[in-house]
Amino acid sequence: MPSYTAADIKALRERTGAGMMDVKKALDEAEGDTGKAVEILRVKGLKGVTKREGRSASNGLVAAHVDGGTGVLVEVNCETDFVAKGERFKELADTVLQVAVASGAADADALRAADTGDGSTVQQLLDEGNATLGEKIEVRRVARLTGAHVTSYLHRTSPDLPPQIGVLLAVEGEDTGTARDVALHIAAMSPSVLSAEEVPAETLEAERRIAHETAVNENKPEQALPKIVEGRVKGYLKENVLLEQAFSKDNKKTIAKVLDEAGLTATAFARFRVGS
Repeated sequence: MPSYTAADIKALRERTGAGMMDVKKALDEAEGDTGKAVEILRVKGLKGVTKREGRSASNGLVAAHVDGGTGVLVEVNCETDFVAKGERFKELADTVLQVAVASGAADADALRAADTGDGSTVQQLLDEGNATLGEKIEVRRVARLTGAHVTSYLHRTSPDLPPQIGVLLAVEGEDTGTARDVALHIAAMSPSVLSAEEVPAETLEAERRIAHETAVNENKPEQALPKIVEGRVKGYLKENVLLEQAFSKDNKKTIAKVLDEAGLTATAFARFRVGS
């Protein structure tokens, strides 16, 4: 007869985030001692860390912290949505966010090397999470924005998942309501850059080349090609540049116009979507 109950299994799963069969095997080996079972899960999990290094971690969550004129956005990844939903993973991601805020880390490498406050690094924290959760856990991206005012927005693509899309928007001006509306727009419309000046010259040249070749293949009149090419390049800018995009709540206005009417100037933004 097992020396543990279904409630013990449930409690240990919630505590460690480990799978059902792994928990049962650990409890069997520990003869029902939950403390020993936790140690067994950690030891077995740590042995599997290297094996999991090549796996794809395309699930997870984004988390944000804003304090006045500074905002931090992190993406923490795991392999499955099952783990992403779990409290253990969410707690780990919250710790990563707190360290990102406290350490001033501006990229993933710096954050992984940062001290968690108890003498271990974020990478060691991730390895422990890897061990107990049985999945590859990693920090993929970090963004840090500063400005007169920073707004954050987190979006759930499914009600049973943690936020999958995160946005930071730095602005000058006082209209926080409009700033939030623009942050929601960024989440929905996924601009690549803030202004047309930020689009690399080689990208525009490639767009012109593609537009020209496409128009030629469509047998457009040669004299019309320059106008057609520039029109299609403008279309590319309207799709990818935040200030050029049509506002999602009123497509008769560009984001630039919406900001101007609200007395705002956007200075920077960051947008993460888990796994993309």
